[in-house]
Amino acid sequence: MKKQLSLLALPLIMLSAACTADIGANDYYASSANTVNAVKPCTVVSLRPVTVKSNDNNAGSLFGAAAGGVAGSTIGGGDTAHILGAIGGALVGGIAGDAAQAELSRQTGFEYIVRLDNGNMVTVVQGNDVYIQPGQRCMVIYGRQARVVPYGQ
Repeated sequence: MKKQLSLLALPLIMLSAACTADIGANDYYASSANTVNAVKPCTVVSLRPVTVKSNDNNAGSLFGAAAGGVAGSTIGGGDTAHILGAIGGALVGGIAGDAAQAELSRQTGFEYIVRLDNGNMVTVVQGNDVYIQPGQRCMVIYGRQARVVPYGQ
């Protein structure tokens, strides 16, 4: 029984992790290829570490409920016990799947506040794969996905 539950939990964890979006300055989606983006020179005014959480992605809840329902249906000896076990397993699995999805999709990043050369200020939140210090010259890229990159890269 425990082995069956472990086998059901593994796909949940893998699918939940697969739902995590890439938020780094070096991460591009295929749909962003061959598109034109605006680029403006700027200077980093400040940055702060932030946590980026998943947007209402219900994949963890759905997979957890399905796995819990299957696992719960194996409990008991009669039809009523199987049905109640499946319902209880689905509820517990859905709650556990939602919690797993929330934790697995959490990422750290930076919120950059930059001053454009025209004096306007904007913010960009991105992953922590690129670190730009306050006072450093950079470029802000506007498009489907905004990002801040060091000047000259």
